[in-house]
Amino acid sequence: MEKKDPFVLRHLAEVQPQLWWLDSDPLEPDSHPALIGDVGADLCVVGAGYTGLWTALLAKERDPHRDVIVLEQYETGAGASGRNGGFCSASLTHGFANGMRRFPHEMETLERLARENLDEIEATISRYQIECDWERTGELRVAVAPWQFDGMVEEARLRNEMGDHVEVLSQDQVQARIHSPSYVGALFDHDGNALVDPARLVWGLERACLSLGVKIFENSKVERLEDVHDAVRVHTPYGAVTAARVALATNVFPSLIRPARKYVVPVYDYTLVTEPLTEGQLASIGWQGREGVADSGNQFHYYRLTKDNSILWGGYDAIYNFRAKAHREYEFNAETYAKLAGHFLKTFPQLAGVKFTHAWGGAIDTCTRFSPFWGTSHEGKIAYVMGFTGLGVASTRFGAATMLDLLDGIDSERTRLTMVRKKPMPFPPEPLRWLFIRLTQRAIRRADENFGQRNLWLRVLDLFNLGFDS
Repeated sequence: MEKKDPFVLRHLAEVQPQLWWLDSDPLEPDSHPALIGDVGADLCVVGAGYTGLWTALLAKERDPHRDVIVLEQYETGAGASGRNGGFCSASLTHGFANGMRRFPHEMETLERLARENLDEIEATISRYQIECDWERTGELRVAVAPWQFDGMVEEARLRNEMGDHVEVLSQDQVQARIHSPSYVGALFDHDGNALVDPARLVWGLERACLSLGVKIFENSKVERLEDVHDAVRVHTPYGAVTAARVALATNVFPSLIRPARKYVVPVYDYTLVTEPLTEGQLASIGWQGREGVADSGNQFHYYRLTKDNSILWGGYDAIYNFRAKAHREYEFNAETYAKLAGHFLKTFPQLAGVKFTHAWGGAIDTCTRFSPFWGTSHEGKIAYVMGFTGLGVASTRFGAATMLDLLDGIDSERTRLTMVRKKPMPFPPEPLRWLFIRLTQRAIRRADENFGQRNLWLRVLDLFNLGFDS
């Protein structure tokens, strides 16, 4: 355990273990009743986060007469959809480099589909008048060591040839945008990222679904699925839905399709938010473009300004608990908060003295290729998508649209993609899974400390397109 710096800890003296997004927000909608009794539907969606709500909304937009029911075990947006940092990145592949390693022959198509998907999200927000503090600010991927800057020029060239709009920034150029002594260069994606209030986006999608006639039941955990010839019966504690088609949008929670569970593990990620910056503090860091920022290490931070000019600062640690345990007591981690606060002050030493007010964590559905995958079951009556690995705010809409294509039997450009037709490598069973993850985490930490040089373990994982990230 690292020795704590008292100077750093003073910045955490007023932190509260709660979501910044939920702090007295008047837009939070009323709750929904639990499902009581047996009902029928054309489509039953399990899970009321981004994936589930996008599935329900798109299903009704495609066919307004389709009867759609959503079942949620807690309340709408209770999982990762309401707990993330609000980065709406266009990427469907957890970044361009990861996509090029895994789907090189499809990347031009994937990049185009990603841009179209982000544009459709913006259009939906406008169409349904969703108040979610949407800002199309772009994103800076900053290098904080010279080795992280290597390859950015080539990536920019490839991406621009594929229709993206990215620009390489020198040390002086990036420090002129955001005044941090840590930066040695950056890749600026002008329009491939938006910032959003994630909770308000969930609530807006919820209202849009309700406006189209979708029925939502909360506190209705699905206990099992039963095949009933031409339909599936979805059982909850007090009732059941008999539906012609079922879409599983359960994210990090154990899949109702047991064979799919081996592909995903829950990994905990943590976030801090500062008090609102004063005019002087804000001037000391610049950041007039309000870009979303992520650094380029294997273990990376992501950060952004909120609507009241607080700084949200998260990432770096990716904590896996033995046997894939996911409990709410894991959502607060004092050790990680101290580490994050120290990294924050190294990035912005001019903000020494600023207080952190909110801290929380949440589980990410991580898979070995860092990007979503799909599957079907029960002779095509059930479909699922998961494995977003922390970059799902935008890609969940694409995941939902593809899942609907699979359920509706549509041969589309989406369903023909390799990333849709093939699954990632599964994680090994315990205790090998825990050992695999620990070895990989240790190796990527050493790579970051050793100018990015990957040891034999990481090179073997690269050979088989395996990995671990959050």
